[in-house]
Amino acid sequence: MTSYAEVIGDPIAQSKSPTIHGFWIEKLGLEAAYRGHHVTSGTLAAYLSERREDADWRGCNVTMPHKQAVAPLVDRIEPLAKRVGAINTVYRAADGALVGRNTDVAGFLEPLAGQLREQHYFRMARVLGTGGAARAVISGLAAEGFTLVVAGRDPDKARGLLDELTEGEHHTAPLSHFAEPTNFAFDDREGCRDLIVNASPLGMRGQPPLAFDWSHAPPGSIAYDIVTDPVETEFLKRARNAGFATIDGLAMLIGQAAAAFRHFFGAEAPREHDAELRELLTR
Repeated sequence: MTSYAEVIGDPIAQSKSPTIHGFWIEKLGLEAAYRGHHVTSGTLAAYLSERREDADWRGCNVTMPHKQAVAPLVDRIEPLAKRVGAINTVYRAADGALVGRNTDVAGFLEPLAGQLREQHYFRMARVLGTGGAARAVISGLAAEGFTLVVAGRDPDKARGLLDELTEGEHHTAPLSHFAEPTNFAFDDREGCRDLIVNASPLGMRGQPPLAFDWSHAPPGSIAYDIVTDPVETEFLKRARNAGFATIDGLAMLIGQAAAAFRHFFGAEAPREHDAELRELLTR
């Protein structure tokens, strides 16, 4: 039999994970497979129970709505996943235990690695969104020394996330605050590092656009949108037109997948082919 891993969720047909992992499996010539599997909330426990008994199953990526519901169904949870409060990868450890981990934080931070190696006077990020994806973004940026402004439709929910996931002085704002122009005098020293992150589903295909006025972005900011469909969102187009550097959602998606791949198949993802993979994912 061939070893395999899966991505589970409800729905699952739209997932790009089978394309990503399948591409790497082919490049490395592995005798392995990766596929999507539709799992509802009512069948999640049964799914993991069945897979435990399958020696060829190496684990699964976990997408919505199961990232928190899967926690009581695994044997161990890695510290980062506990801190974030979300599991997006389950893998089988050497002792046979099912381990929950979070690779979203690593995937989110990966395209910022060069910037984060530099010293800065000040690091600030405006994080737009308070849903499940925002948990990884907030946790990762707080750990890298950013002062955060978390914006959502419900500022109380934003404050709750900050209280749960961070320490120190951070701030909240209603999402509508960033839709209107501002004449705020930003610190424009060259040593400052500012991020504007869309961690919400706004701008995703079938969702309303994200209303953000780019007068709220300090000079030299980086615009980062975790939405992957479409890859080129209106948020990123407007940022680029305003003269800001941009990072799209495929960067995070590929990064988090690579962190899971090594646990599933015992090999490093062949990242030298990232350009080819991105082309495949945007056809």
